[in-house]
Amino acid sequence: MTTKEYIKMTAAAAGKKKSDLVLKNGQVINVFTNKIEICDIAICNGIIVGIGSYEGINEIDLDGKYVSPGFFDAHIHMESALVTPRELVKNVLKWGTTSFIEDPHEAANVKGSEGIDYILSQTENIPANVFVMLPSCVPSLKFENNGGKFNPKDMKKYLNNPRVLGLGEVMDYPSVINSDVSMMKKIDMFKNLIIDGHAPNLCDLDLNAYLISGIATDHEATTYEYALKEVSRGIHVHIREGSAAKNLDDIVRGIVENKISTENFSFCTDDKHIEEIKNEGHISYSIKRAISLGIDPISAIKMATINTARCYGIKNLGAIAPGYQADLVMFDNFADFEISDVYHKGKNIKSFKWASINLDSKHPLKNTIDFSNLSKNSFSMPLDVSKEPVINLIDNQILTSRSDEYLPNKNGFFIADSNFNKIAIVERHKNTGLVGKGVVKGFGISGGAIASSVSHDSHNISVIGDNNSDMLIAVLELQKKMGGITIVSDGRVIKTLALPVMGLMSEEPFEEVNQKIKEMISIAHSMGVSKNIDPFITLSFISLPVIPEIRITPKGTFDVLEMKFI
Repeated sequence: MTTKEYIKMTAAAAGKKKSDLVLKNGQVINVFTNKIEICDIAICNGIIVGIGSYEGINEIDLDGKYVSPGFFDAHIHMESALVTPRELVKNVLKWGTTSFIEDPHEAANVKGSEGIDYILSQTENIPANVFVMLPSCVPSLKFENNGGKFNPKDMKKYLNNPRVLGLGEVMDYPSVINSDVSMMKKIDMFKNLIIDGHAPNLCDLDLNAYLISGIATDHEATTYEYALKEVSRGIHVHIREGSAAKNLDDIVRGIVENKISTENFSFCTDDKHIEEIKNEGHISYSIKRAISLGIDPISAIKMATINTARCYGIKNLGAIAPGYQADLVMFDNFADFEISDVYHKGKNIKSFKWASINLDSKHPLKNTIDFSNLSKNSFSMPLDVSKEPVINLIDNQILTSRSDEYLPNKNGFFIADSNFNKIAIVERHKNTGLVGKGVVKGFGISGGAIASSVSHDSHNISVIGDNNSDMLIAVLELQKKMGGITIVSDGRVIKTLALPVMGLMSEEPFEEVNQKIKEMISIAHSMGVSKNIDPFITLSFISLPVIPEIRITPKGTFDVLEMKFI
């Protein structure tokens, strides 16, 4: 702030000069007093200079609408929305989310620093605050077959970037618990900044050991009991409500029933597809749902605003008070929670002129699919006479469970069906020829296959089906499109959503991508996929070897609890 700006703003704050803009007669939510005050909001240079009674060069009568600080998504991977970060923000803003804590580890796992630079450039000069947590685990575990590398040396050039807040979710919890030297170097670099955690269902002693490192947050709590265990140890819990992982109801019901403080809770989406955003909202949905479950409305607003700002040490966001950035959300009532207007730095987002920033077709970020010599036999899976490990899906969760079962077979090979689907992970970054194979129960596809190059976190190609022929066609279709999601049935491609940017994102408009996803989800369900799961997000997480209990990688089936291949 220049001296001239400061003089202007203090004069407006003191009522000696008119403010640039005054929003009058709003019901202003005060996150410091837990009260709602009917007053004016005076704004100069995009900053709130006062609340009270003011005159402005421009005045807008809010006619009694509620006014909240702009909402935070406390932990998000923008790449998972399947559109460019710029396109995502453009469409999420109208739901009141003006600040994002982005962890670009999806992009980094494909292209390292180039992927992170893409995220940063896509989110510059837009009417939102996009902060970045530097990816800590690229790859998520040392044995993974990902594309990019991102080590402490690579991190150094980002440390002075004002949008970089700290270290992203530390998924490799065994390395933390066992004091791995390379992991400790990363953590030590960020000892004076915030460090995000990733600690699914750790036992008490392991959780204690994990937290000695200084990790401060976690978004992997799926139950109230585990969330309480974390909060009692000083963790700030981000309550996740995404597309595959829906943890809000259980955690919030526990908070309400046990009357515990919400001070150390925030909301996040982690990974949320655009169809759900379009249908129900973004962080606005989490607020509305929490209120419906019994959370005090102002507490719910605080969980989406000041709680997150304080957690990440962001001093000028999350409240409506002098000196805070004028990021504001207007709505009529808490029950419907329909948002009428959103402001960023004192300007209505409707006035912003958006420009697309697309990559040339020959850009390296659009050429990330590299494998060869794949055939139907690549998906053959020999069996012996004993029981085999099976990945069991869990409705509305990204957790899985393990069972050991006798499988249908012929001539010593597994024969997939609608009950026991075959899954394969094809390494796609370095043409290693690795194809890991396993068995999934609870997906239910019949007469075809689904493949995706969005496959957390290493983003190899995941394909699931009931026959080798359709699985091969699906994978080759994604090679042709340089990434995407596809559905194949009876030897032909039914529909494909191309995701050419790192195999993760489309440059098409939000609405067009949403329409394709909506159609493809319907097709998948018509082919027998369980109505209780999102077929594409569920498929994308089956390969993530840091989420219990059992996963599949290009090297085979992996027991997460035992941290070993089986």
